[in-house]
Amino acid sequence: MKIKLSGCLLAILGVLMSAGTAQAADARGMFKLGLDFGGDTLFTAPFLGGGSSAIKANEGIYIGGGVALVEVAKDVDVELSLAWKWTAITADNGDVTFARFPLEALAFYKFEKVRLGGELAYHLNPTLKSGFFNLNTSYDNAVGSVPQADYRIANNMNIGLRYTSIEYKAGNDPAKKGNGAGIMFSGSF
Repeated sequence: MKIKLSGCLLAILGVLMSAGTAQAADARGMFKLGLDFGGDTLFTAPFLGGGSSAIKANEGIYIGGGVALVEVAKDVDVELSLAWKWTAITADNGDVTFARFPLEALAFYKFEKVRLGGELAYHLNPTLKSGFFNLNTSYDNAVGSVPQADYRIANNMNIGLRYTSIEYKAGNDPAKKGNGAGIMFSGSF
């Protein structure tokens, strides 16, 4: 696991160093909000009245922030962010939650109204919990990627589509794919 984390951090540093050599970047605070869908089923909760609901590996809302390095090279921005991503099944007799902390390094090429990019994602502490179902599964930290396309609402505000590609592993259980699409809103200040 230490090798994966070191590789992730070295890749982030490499992106920043290579992009930052062209000119001095303007560092700004940034935020992001989003909703992701899809992935393998991690847990299915049956309801007493019939039916069920499932938690998928890519599902969740997220909110986060970080730093945006604007114009690190001509028409190139870099974003470093940490978010909290969470989804749940809520019932009268108990809840099931899946939470993780995505650390992401993203580089975008900007056009007039669109920006295209890709990022390295490192999900910290992915945990599936439920007191009612006596469930407490901690997955290994995971490395993945997230290509993204944004429409530039304003110079510092974007709405976009993204696709997450990542796998979660817990002990000797088969890996669960967290692959799926999402929508997001971001901005810098």
